Amino acid sequence: MITLTEKAAKHIQNFLSKRGKGEGIRLGVKTSGCSGMAYTLEFVDEVQAEDLVFEGHGVKVFVDPKSHVYLDGTELDYTKEGLQEGFKFQNPNVKNECGCGESFHV
Repeated sequence: MITLTEKAAKHIQNFLSKRGKGEGIRLGVKTSGCSGMAYTLEFVDEVQAEDLVFEGHGVKVFVDPKSHVYLDGTELDYTKEGLQEGFKFQNPNVKNECGCGESFHV
């Protein structure tokens, strides 16, 4: 299961509204970074047959089955700390992260 905080959902809804189209967002992982894996986040215009779909606060999150193995239980939040703002992933599967927080290892 993938969940969204209310802040994250509102931010995504604003993006989708400004964009004028989209079914929701796709959350995934790719091999990258110094710890092995990195999150990917993109708009979804076409749903894939194999997609797993989660919904929170009116926003749909699409995840491919391979990524879901690494993302199950993740909560997506949107935070603003000082001059930095962006999405924050609370993933219970992460065993280690790199110093910059861009990549992780499970």
